[in-house]
Amino acid sequence: MKPFPTSFSLFNVFLFLSLLLLLGGSTTRAGPIKTVVVLVMENRSFDHMLGWMKKLNPEINGVDGSESNPLNATDPNSSRIFFKDGSQYVDPDPGHSFQAIREQIFGSNNTSADPPPMNGFAQQALSMSTDMVQDVMKGFDPSMVAVYRTLVSEFAVFDRWFASVPSSTQPNRLFVHSGTSGGATSNIPALLAMGYPQRTIFENIEDAGLSFGIYYQNIPATLFYRNLRKIKYVTKFRPYGLFFKAHAAAGKLPSYTVVEQRYMDSKLEPANDDHPSHDVYHGQVFKIIHFS
Repeated sequence: MKPFPTSFSLFNVFLFLSLLLLLGGSTTRAGPIKTVVVLVMENRSFDHMLGWMKKLNPEINGVDGSESNPLNATDPNSSRIFFKDGSQYVDPDPGHSFQAIREQIFGSNNTSADPPPMNGFAQQALSMSTDMVQDVMKGFDPSMVAVYRTLVSEFAVFDRWFASVPSSTQPNRLFVHSGTSGGATSNIPALLAMGYPQRTIFENIEDAGLSFGIYYQNIPATLFYRNLRKIKYVTKFRPYGLFFKAHAAAGKLPSYTVVEQRYMDSKLEPANDDHPSHDVYHGQVFKIIHFS
């Protein structure tokens, strides 16, 4: 089975290219990009979210249903699970620790294979639950993720852009704005509470004489960067519902604008970050509102 780039980093390429224009040269130089808005959804695999978009554009390195994984990666006669469409909005949360992803990529703890066989997804899911095996070998039909379908039809798709860390949420989110996880390969509550000390793009933006702002919904994950907890940055954090649309309509968004989703799930305010088992429908609705 081919490698599974993650949707977590789909926006990072555009972000990188945009920032080259935004920060390049003198701050007084005229340029086509004045504001970069960053929205990073949760880490689901490329094939799971966009693989079946290949039906709309054959040039996308997606899936066609011939891809499969054995239930036992060490048994050449093992039964195989073939990749299908039919993913549901609410899916179980598959293994995404560093150890689980190592097994998914290499089929075992032996990481010497080059290229990695990508043959342990069904096996690792089976170790968690027999009910999960089929779920991890499914992707969304384009009609189920209409916002992504529209974006795919209108913009470039980076289908070989991989996660920064083969691991869970926060190490990858730390990478987004700082280029490093600070050595983190898992979500360690004590270290997250202390905050990670590395320099971030926010300081670079400030040093370049430009502005930044973070529009959050319930918990700003950017506060896991210790430097952003300084008193001088308090005004950089604004509730999304109260300020984002108004600032966008008035042309007052900061040069570097970060939008954070609802990471916590409740009946009154369901999560819209796409993290399993959160409802992907709410993530689609959020992006409709955001991009409109």
